[in-house]
Amino acid sequence: MPKNKKPVPRKGAAASASQSANEADLDALAQALADLALEVAEGEEDDPELAAAREEELVVAVRKALRRKRDEVLYGAIELARYTDPEACRLLRAHVGEQAATLHLRREGEPEREIDAFLIPLFVRSGGGLVAEETFADDAAYEELAASFVAADLDSKDARVALVRHAYDLAEIDHIPYSALQELLREAAASLGSKKPVAAPLLEASIRGWTGERFAPDEDAMELRFLLGFSMKRVGDPFYEVPKDEIGADVYFAERMRRYRAWTERVTPLVARCLAADPERLSISFLYQDLFYGAKEQGVAELAMLGVLAEINGLLLEKELAPDAVRAVVAPLDGGDHATLRVNLFALDGGPPWGGVSKPVDLAADLGAEVDELCDALATIGIDDVSTADGFSEDGHPEGAQPYPNEQG
Repeated sequence: MPKNKKPVPRKGAAASASQSANEADLDALAQALADLALEVAEGEEDDPELAAAREEELVVAVRKALRRKRDEVLYGAIELARYTDPEACRLLRAHVGEQAATLHLRREGEPEREIDAFLIPLFVRSGGGLVAEETFADDAAYEELAASFVAADLDSKDARVALVRHAYDLAEIDHIPYSALQELLREAAASLGSKKPVAAPLLEASIRGWTGERFAPDEDAMELRFLLGFSMKRVGDPFYEVPKDEIGADVYFAERMRRYRAWTERVTPLVARCLAADPERLSISFLYQDLFYGAKEQGVAELAMLGVLAEINGLLLEKELAPDAVRAVVAPLDGGDHATLRVNLFALDGGPPWGGVSKPVDLAADLGAEVDELCDALATIGIDDVSTADGFSEDGHPEGAQPYPNEQG
């Protein structure tokens, strides 16, 4: 009589069990990273050394996840922190973004180098929109633009800077997760460190082509684009050293901003030549240059704000009202997974609101800063009578309203 044999599990069941275990491990790692970010955010005010040690532990954990290409852990930890503590989420997202956009290079007998990926967000206004086939056809303009970062003292004279010959749209930028950016940095480092041309298949693959709406030839278009570049420099280069004291740091960044603004004025014609066969038809506005993910957030935030202002301008046009003929009140609302800022518009002599616009806000955002930015933006379109409130009643009237800026602002 044959012995009973242990049934052999089907390959599908084994693979499913292995996948479930792997997902559980990734979830546990994400939770641990979110917990560590919360510890750092809560801080140890009475023990600065311990606080610094915990933050370094967080940075090391982020770098480890990047080396192992565990994007699920990083994105999962940020999402967990978003629902746990806004400050912890902002801190974790900042560390992940900085580490993902930076790569340290060590070779025996050579000084340690660092390469980072930066973006420059651009808002381009034109009649009919940009034409992809026209971009970066002007070799001289591109070469001068690429060389301008060092020439304008945005980078050290000893740095090597490469500018990608493409203007990325937001969808293309969205397709570059943390670990993929690290691979792009390695590819860029190999190119910048070689005297011969080096193939860059990953970089070429990142240029997926523009998506989004098309514009009629006579239509006024406003489009967000990003310039992507890489800067490789020696670790410890004094050019990049930020003073440790607060006043010195403020002076350092103010001077850097002054140089950047001067650079934008100088290169605006070059960028226009890179983006269109007829550069005169373009109007270009620059946001601040930053590391990859910080600059992306800038661009997304500004795009959302422009959308809100466009809606408000549309309401004013519909009512045939000038901006200085209305009063705007800004207040937060509970939007479930997102906080929401609501702008209600009133006649100057009172009465119920006759219109309004809502702006979703990330749960991890600094709500006070978001309110300030929205109120300041309303002033840019001519609405000078602005107030903030704790909320709105069911009929839309503000509760706890006070003029903006208030005495505490």
